Amino acid sequence: MAAATTENLPQLKSAVDGLTEMSENEKSGFINLVSRYLSGEAQHIEWSKIQTPTDETVVPYEKMAPVSQDVSETKNLLDKLVVLKLNGGLGTTMGCTGPKSVIEVRDGLTFLDLIVIQIENLNNKYGCKVPLVLMNSFNTHDDTQKIVEKYTNSNVDIHTFNQSKYPRVVADEFVPWPSKGKTDKDGWYPPGHGDVFPSLMNSGKLDAFLSQGKEYVFVANSDNLGAIVDLTILKHLIQNKNEYCMEVTPKTLADVKGGTLISYEGKVQLLEIAQVPDEHVNEFKSIEKFKIFNTNNLWVNLKAIKKLVEADALKMEIIPNPKEVDGVKVLQLETAAGAAIRFFDNAIGVNVPRSRFLPVKATSDLLLVQSDLYTLVDGFVTRNSARTNPSNPSIELGPEFKKVSNFLSRFKSIPSIVELDSLKVSGDVSFGSSVVLKGKATVTAKSGVKLEVPDGTVVENKDINGPEDL
Repeated sequence: MAAATTENLPQLKSAVDGLTEMSENEKSGFINLVSRYLSGEAQHIEWSKIQTPTDETVVPYEKMAPVSQDVSETKNLLDKLVVLKLNGGLGTTMGCTGPKSVIEVRDGLTFLDLIVIQIENLNNKYGCKVPLVLMNSFNTHDDTQKIVEKYTNSNVDIHTFNQSKYPRVVADEFVPWPSKGKTDKDGWYPPGHGDVFPSLMNSGKLDAFLSQGKEYVFVANSDNLGAIVDLTILKHLIQNKNEYCMEVTPKTLADVKGGTLISYEGKVQLLEIAQVPDEHVNEFKSIEKFKIFNTNNLWVNLKAIKKLVEADALKMEIIPNPKEVDGVKVLQLETAAGAAIRFFDNAIGVNVPRSRFLPVKATSDLLLVQSDLYTLVDGFVTRNSARTNPSNPSIELGPEFKKVSNFLSRFKSIPSIVELDSLKVSGDVSFGSSVVLKGKATVTAKSGVKLEVPDGTVVENKDINGPEDL
């Protein structure tokens, strides 16, 4: 396959012009992205210039001034805020169809239910009108529109808009797949959450919020249960006129691949593993030099977004995502919202407690949040104070548990894990009710054998390989 060059552009442009499914904004955004990619403008990082950010750049959360208990001050802050959840992802990795945000997390409530309850509580308590905005993709739009109808009577204004819809490019010919006849959903892709800024603007929502006196948007993944509105951060940004703030949290060995914040040529910027030269990857993954990683909880000034989008100044690093779909090699070009940090004035990171990062990416995470390790109060998932270890247990579940439906069918009730360090389950295993897991537990069913952990069993620092070990 010959590498594509800028000579491929005119052909691609004329093909894109013929795609009636795209808006003019989407066409120009897509062509812009592709031409940047083809001109090879990849930003080169000089390793020797990387500096560890100071406390001025990445502010420790505990050093921020707390918000007073004055209700009117709190209402004033909240009146300036919009909450935006990235809702473009499907629950396919967990065996669900439809938006990931409608997976039941706890007590019969979905991610979306919890988000609405949280904002409704703020609005009721402080007499404010914090709107909730969902950025959907064409994959999640229809389902989400139906789902939000059930919140019609809640005290939350819910807005939705779609992120851009770009054509996948057939790799060997460098033409849009839909113009080669792939007209169903598989011919298209949503170009990553870096698209949130132009899409928010193009939807007309940004101007509408500015006209209502809103100043900041809090952007977070809809599957991060820890991403709740934080007034301390909001107050700090307003007082210090920070246009952008990324929440980071200390790395554990589970997060070594996460992007980190660095100081580079006088600016704070995000460093992703894909940008790291091969000879420095181990250094990047070490927790000694790069101690923090990006949670993708972002606070951004709305006027600054408008200014930068209008100037076409948000040229985030392009993430090429090659895929094979129906036997065809295709290319998707994406961007990430966190990479925009270097374009904003007075941008900072804030080093937040780990409790603000509680994503549910797999059923092993679902086990954590459905267990006695957490309780649910007012839509907030709070950690059980009875657990003394600050980090969560590491949980590895075999492929039999991958889909949510299979996961739920294998537990009569979720085991107690307050004193668990690690759990590894493989094979055809199921758990009875009121099982207690402590220390290091391994449960392995031999091939072709069904292994059931009986009701009420306590498994403490034990390897279970068959019924005789129970």
